Amino acid sequence: MDGRTKAAVIYYSATGITYQMARAAVDGAEQAGAEVRLRKVRELAPEEAIRSNSGWHAHRLETQDVMEVELDDLTWADVVIFGTPTRYGVMSAQLKQFIDTSGPLWSQGLLANKVYSGFCSTATRNGGQEATLLSMFNVFYHWGGVVVTPGYVDPSQFIAGNPYGASHTSNNGETIPDDIALSATALTARRAVQIGTALRQGLAAG
Repeated sequence: MDGRTKAAVIYYSATGITYQMARAAVDGAEQAGAEVRLRKVRELAPEEAIRSNSGWHAHRLETQDVMEVELDDLTWADVVIFGTPTRYGVMSAQLKQFIDTSGPLWSQGLLANKVYSGFCSTATRNGGQEATLLSMFNVFYHWGGVVVTPGYVDPSQFIAGNPYGASHTSNNGETIPDDIALSATALTARRAVQIGTALRQGLAAG
């Protein structure tokens, strides 16, 4: 088995909540020994909508140097971790649009046998966190991926409370991710890389 496990953290964030969680995912993946790429998906909203929201506009400027994701990032990675805010209980249109371009890779089997995981944020409590994560998992099943979740493998998860993946309630963007949410995101990423590394070793040995 050559080199370190490669992990791609791919996210969409309008005002920065999910971006902060993505940074925690990067930290967690690196702690587990991975080589990590942080990538944002392309913004689809019109310019006037972005400029009408000062937080949205400011965050776009803040992250203008973060590279946009390309399909090559999916083929490069052994582990892919997606992050998104919730939109009516499913992933954002921006992330879904990128995923919808992956057909050529899927048809060649290039997305199979990788580890996938996810994290999300909602504006309100009970705003669809589990449903959003499950909507992402449906994609991974079609790709032939191995879904890894944080479960309750660490005592901190009994506080964080979401075994499907890290999640955060932003109170309509007013509350930034706290240590509980960021630690859960880092744990999610560490778990994904640990299992991804074991999978790579097993496939190489087989």
